[in-house]
Amino acid sequence: MESVANQRIARVSAHLQPPNSQMEESCVLKRTDCRAKGGAPGFKVAILGAAGGIGQPLAMLMKMNPLVSVLHLYDVVNAPGVTADISHMDTGAVVRGFLGQPQLESALIGMDLVIIPAGVPRKPGMTRDDLFNINAGIVRTLCEGVAKCCPNAIVNLISNPVNSTVPIAAEVFKKAGTYDPKRLLGVTMLDVVRANTFVAEVLGLDPREVDVPVVGGHAGVTILPLLSQAKPPSSFTPEETEYLTKRIQDGGTEVVQAKAGAGSATLSMAYAAVKFADACLRGLRGDAGVVECAFVASEVTELPFFATKVRLGRRGAEEVYQLGPLNEYERVGLQKAKKELAESIQKGISFIRK
Repeated sequence: MESVANQRIARVSAHLQPPNSQMEESCVLKRTDCRAKGGAPGFKVAILGAAGGIGQPLAMLMKMNPLVSVLHLYDVVNAPGVTADISHMDTGAVVRGFLGQPQLESALIGMDLVIIPAGVPRKPGMTRDDLFNINAGIVRTLCEGVAKCCPNAIVNLISNPVNSTVPIAAEVFKKAGTYDPKRLLGVTMLDVVRANTFVAEVLGLDPREVDVPVVGGHAGVTILPLLSQAKPPSSFTPEETEYLTKRIQDGGTEVVQAKAGAGSATLSMAYAAVKFADACLRGLRGDAGVVECAFVASEVTELPFFATKVRLGRRGAEEVYQLGPLNEYERVGLQKAKKELAESIQKGISFIRK
């Protein structure tokens, strides 16, 4: 009886913690021999930075996604606790936790989709550029792991400043010889989510009925909502256009100030990240017509990276769409966005090439 009990305990604990050679020696059943029971068919997803402000709600929402069969939660702190907590949810995905740099590679092997919210959050008075020096190093390390362990995975990069971290990731993958521009996507979905919400408020509609393309980048004036292309088609006064554009651009600052030092946009960001990750998984599954905005390698403008609508498929961003017709306000905004975006992109590239 004791032997059976030991086997059960080992099997359960293997779901919660990655293999550990020291602990394996005392177990009757090695953890590597354990198999998840009842794992749903679907995709393997890793979240890097799963114990953070964005990572925790993101992990919870991904555990609820029926397209996920295996969910790996990695962080440098608190990953076992978050893993234990989320593993109790009665949904199909099997959850495993990974703690610290030595377990990064184990977290990444065999993954189909890697979501990276890792890094420090914005605090009051901080610009996204203030985050650069800390988060740039974190993104470099994590992407080196991706290049080594799951070079064919689709990468959803959330870590700010996205305008610089996506170019950093691209340079890391180029150095490793694994770069596929279709598989690297900067997540700008929160800008779209905010645009849909704020436009719906002005028009008196349900946000779920609104779709506003947001192009450019993911910080301040680089965020350019194309209100002239909003669905349903709507006309806005110059005052409404100015108000909406500014509020969408400053949405992150609005939350940072409202939280008064207690964090940045974590819950809405997690929601937006899951919405985008779900679109990527539907693309991987082969669904037709999956189109979302993302910050990707692009020839839409003269810049090497730019956020526009992309069609998601089995290889990631399989088609990058043009901007479409812009009105005068948007054309002026585009020039402002490109100027700042060019500097942020170069900053990221220089960080790796220096």
